Amino acid sequence: MNHSEIFYSIQGEGMYVGMPSVFFRFSGCPLRCVWCDTPYTSWKPEKKPIQLEEAMNAICDYGCKHVVITGGEPYAQAKPLQQLCNQLQETGHYITIETAGVAYHQTEADLISISPKLSNSVPTGQPQADNHDKKRLNYQVLTQFQQEHICQWKFVIDRSEDIEEVEDLEMDLQIPRDQIYLMPQGKTQPEVAGKSQWLAELCKAHGWRFSPRLHVDLWGDKRGV
Repeated sequence: MNHSEIFYSIQGEGMYVGMPSVFFRFSGCPLRCVWCDTPYTSWKPEKKPIQLEEAMNAICDYGCKHVVITGGEPYAQAKPLQQLCNQLQETGHYITIETAGVAYHQTEADLISISPKLSNSVPTGQPQADNHDKKRLNYQVLTQFQQEHICQWKFVIDRSEDIEEVEDLEMDLQIPRDQIYLMPQGKTQPEVAGKSQWLAELCKAHGWRFSPRLHVDLWGDKRGV
């Protein structure tokens, strides 16, 4: 399987914010978000091959129960993802899979963290724009995740108009409000801070949860954190 990095940090987003976690980052993604904060897994994906045993040893060496499998898009490497999750389950780890929800494969995990890409993600003017826009929302896949797994739904918000798209998805997919997290788009602490206050007010108005970007607040635009 191809990966870009394995590191130990704290979860910066969603329901487990602040939780010490080991992150395994797959490389490769079918989407091209204009604001992607890991372009080394999407726009110019690194291809660092790693064997399952090597990956397990690296993860287990940290002695941490919580493991976050992220990307890129983990489900783009379905079989390796399934094998990794099976091994992590056998060793008693708590598994979160971070996904854009564009592909579904039966995989055992404790939490599926879905981040459907809104229209603010389209790289307008780039050759990849049309393909990205066609792939970014797969309602059949999103529905299957919702029906078959424990999920949290994280939406990257760049502008107030994005809220209408969240409302539509909440209704179409019948997502419970307490599963919806809104996060300010930004790669640096000033960018995130500049959008956090008005976004928190919108969360209050709609009954959704506000998610910080704690790793950005602490370390900024830096990998391996």
